[in-house]
Amino acid sequence: MKNILITGGTGLIGSELQKLLKEKGYETAVLSRSRNKTNNRTFYWDYENGILDEEALVFADAIIHLAGENISAGRWTPEQKKQILDSRLKTTQLLVDKIRASEKKPEVFISASAVGYYGSTSLNWSFHEENAAGKGFLAKVTEQWEQSSLLLIAFGIRRVVLRTGVVLSEKGGALTKMMAPVKLGLGAPLGSGKQMISWISLQDLAGLYVFALENQKISGEYNAVAPTPLDNRTFMKTLAHHMHRPFFLPPVPAFVMKAMYGEMASIVLEGQGVSADKITAAGFDFRHNTLEDYLNL
Repeated sequence: MKNILITGGTGLIGSELQKLLKEKGYETAVLSRSRNKTNNRTFYWDYENGILDEEALVFADAIIHLAGENISAGRWTPEQKKQILDSRLKTTQLLVDKIRASEKKPEVFISASAVGYYGSTSLNWSFHEENAAGKGFLAKVTEQWEQSSLLLIAFGIRRVVLRTGVVLSEKGGALTKMMAPVKLGLGAPLGSGKQMISWISLQDLAGLYVFALENQKISGEYNAVAPTPLDNRTFMKTLAHHMHRPFFLPPVPAFVMKAMYGEMASIVLEGQGVSADKITAAGFDFRHNTLEDYLNL
């Protein structure tokens, strides 16, 4: 297994993953909706119209599926919700359909998912992979997303789903947004501050995809989170300590967040504690086990 085809390969996670794969001697290529040449090897696809370059599957010994509209890209209008769902279901369905029709099939299909699968709770509860899907928009999206690739198992393809928590990277994403008010001395819990944040460093997430790629015993669903989830108050306070900024303001009321972001505010106002036991039992060693490890505190 040498050639790895990646969807969403130019995003934050995809770029880090490509870098790691190339360091380990793999050949990578990405699927792109642009026909313009880039620095990466690319194959054209258009999931809205069911188009996928046939050479992409000829190339692919393995597929890593990261494509999906950013859930925090904007307010969850009906149109945005549809885009969030379609960008996951339609891309997966296109890949499944083309794989079914192709003589050459990938050895493994590794798909992103999210801890939003479990819904949210205010209880001190740790979700495990065998727990059922929760309630709410993101839970429904991720449940359908995961189900859309199940048919691959019937084709004899090893299927892995990584339910990813909040990805931490100073290159962008959630961490930079969380740091922004702290830099201004405005660090504070959001909402109750009790909601759990299950997180993973970008480096560990990329390493986890490679781990899933290389280990034949890895199949099914795994939580892609560090072993130490934190409540929002502790998380924000730790960031403030790392940045040598004060942390004394009262919590930002939930109604303020909802007024600013609408239903999308649930991303930060709600949470879930998620267990990493299954992936650690499989042999994966986290580089960053705690937030302090990641921030070098």
